[in-house]
Amino acid sequence: MFTNQDDTDNYETDPNGWLAIQRFIPKDKKIWSPFFCTGKQKDIFRLMGHDIIHDDHDFFSYMPDEDFDLIIDNPPFSCFKEVCSRLKLIDKPFIIIARSNLLFCRWFQRLFKEHLQVIIPDKRVTFTHLTNPKKGYNPPFGTFYYCYKMELDKDLIFI
Repeated sequence: MFTNQDDTDNYETDPNGWLAIQRFIPKDKKIWSPFFCTGKQKDIFRLMGHDIIHDDHDFFSYMPDEDFDLIIDNPPFSCFKEVCSRLKLIDKPFIIIARSNLLFCRWFQRLFKEHLQVIIPDKRVTFTHLTNPKKGYNPPFGTFYYCYKMELDKDLIFI
């Protein structure tokens, strides 16, 4: 998604960011990963043994034709509030990567005060920009994996 928009917001999660949480992603569930960037996420998830829908469509106006069980992705931070509002309307389980300070946002608390769990990595997740040849960007802030209706064993998981 957003490949035709402001390219400063097009960051893909590097494979290790997804491998770090693969044990929390059920293998028997179909995943929709709506934020396309370069499309590499489809390959990463298929290598991990997941069935995934990952096509270049606008998240705000598109819904896959085929059924899916959960949403997993790294949404663009510039429109995160709008993304979260749509995720709440879709009301499917999800895992999304976002800034750690999102927990302090009142709008986020109100949207997801029920059924929210958080996976906290022991090191910063690395990202790759869509157009910047420099690989391995670590933002100057921490990121967490926010989980909604994932029914994990604990609400706060440190990995």
